[in-house]
Amino acid sequence: MPEIVLQAEAGRPLGSSAARRLRKEGKIPGIVYGHGSEPVAVAVVGRELRAALTGDAGMNALLSLQADGKRYLTIARELQRHPVRGTVTHVDFQIVRRDEVIGADVQVVLVGEAIEVNHGDGLVDQQLFVLPVHAKPADIPTSVEVDISGLTIGGIIRIGDLQLPGGVAVDLDADVAVVTGVPPRVMSAETGEAEGAAAGEQGGAAAAPAAADQAGQEE
Repeated sequence: MPEIVLQAEAGRPLGSSAARRLRKEGKIPGIVYGHGSEPVAVAVVGRELRAALTGDAGMNALLSLQADGKRYLTIARELQRHPVRGTVTHVDFQIVRRDEVIGADVQVVLVGEAIEVNHGDGLVDQQLFVLPVHAKPADIPTSVEVDISGLTIGGIIRIGDLQLPGGVAVDLDADVAVVTGVPPRVMSAETGEAEGAAAGEQGGAAAAPAAADQAGQEE
């Protein structure tokens, strides 16, 4: 994964009023931290940060922050957003090394067509949309593709079935379901009604002897 160079201003003024002024200028306040170094307050151009994090690597992009003659290899670990507008108001940059293993969340993308499920009027139920992985920064995949073309009704694709790139480990048990083939809802409803009717018949059969015993007692 190539690095994306991002210019940053170090030594920004602190405080909420100073942060508001930066945002009015189109800049986003942030902090650089990690590996025992002293945290560095920075500011980056919002437009450039958005461009860096909407590329192929997404939120897991390797960012080379250039600030006052220093270079920090980082990832954007946490973005704070405005509760209404959704715009980024603050960003935490975590310093990383290329040779260390770090944690990251990777999007799960379904590919292919579940022909048997579709022909049986079933549904493809994706139960896992984000995969927590551990890998070196350069090995973190943009996404993990799950081929559902062989999925059947009642079938399950689990973590252990995924084809992961080399050097990538998952923080979930191998039997955790990623996607399942669900029977048609009409069939499920009919099955529920049939089970309910059967239970009612059993209840009626059990109630008949009880009624007869009560009648005998009244006589």
